[in-house]
Amino acid sequence: MANVLVTGCSSGFGMLTARQFARKGDSVLATMRDTRKAGALEKARDAEKLDNIKVLQLDVLDDASVKKAVTEASKAAPIDVLVNNAGLELKSPIEDATDDEVKRQFDTNVLGALRVIRAVLPAMRKRGAGTIINVSSIAGIVAPPYGGFYAASKQALEAISEALHYEVRPLGVRIIVVEPGGFATEFRNNIQAAAAFNESSLYWERAERFETAMRGITVPGGKRGDPEDVAIAIYNAVHDPEPKLRYLVGNDAKMIADVRKRLDFESFEKAMRQTMNWQD
Repeated sequence: MANVLVTGCSSGFGMLTARQFARKGDSVLATMRDTRKAGALEKARDAEKLDNIKVLQLDVLDDASVKKAVTEASKAAPIDVLVNNAGLELKSPIEDATDDEVKRQFDTNVLGALRVIRAVLPAMRKRGAGTIINVSSIAGIVAPPYGGFYAASKQALEAISEALHYEVRPLGVRIIVVEPGGFATEFRNNIQAAAAFNESSLYWERAERFETAMRGITVPGGKRGDPEDVAIAIYNAVHDPEPKLRYLVGNDAKMIADVRKRLDFESFEKAMRQTMNWQD
């Protein structure tokens, strides 16, 4: 039985991942910034009789909060698996976002993940065992318009993960990057638009058309993928007999990544614009 710490568990991938590991018999420390939002997880936990899920407060923006949660999570047993899931998305053209909005994007998605990694890695390294999963996105491979800062934060997380893979794999610690496409979670409902990105923005109308066009790829038939698939993919990645660094999840993510891999940028851009009928 593994001791698993998951961040961002109030909803979405985090909550589902906590339940997935618990169903398999692991001890799960399900963390979130505001434990008053734990109702949905606690209800699901009680319904499934998953007594091996414990809710802890952890704010990835606060170093003291991270250290306190990791210390608490390590009391009964060392942390075997960290799932770095907490994150947010800033929706904005590059021009419209303020410095403070961009800083919050990177502080959460990049520095937030780093705070938790730094808190758990020394013990894993000393034991010569442990797994760290960083939840990225297809945006970590392809940067869409009006989502450039989110993509940049995920691409930074990808670079950090790749470097860390080389650094700690010889020490017995495994790094995993999970790259989901579009899924039906509360995360999308919580996307934060820049204050200046509204109907008066020069970019508003074109961004609306892009979103409509993009749904033709990421939401075939008007329905997003089942987020449970991501939780299952995270669990399976930890136990993969042929371990990899990166795991794409979702048909849209796999399609976009495959096309991007095969084409140069100009050809990829042309193919995407034609596919979405978005020519300007």
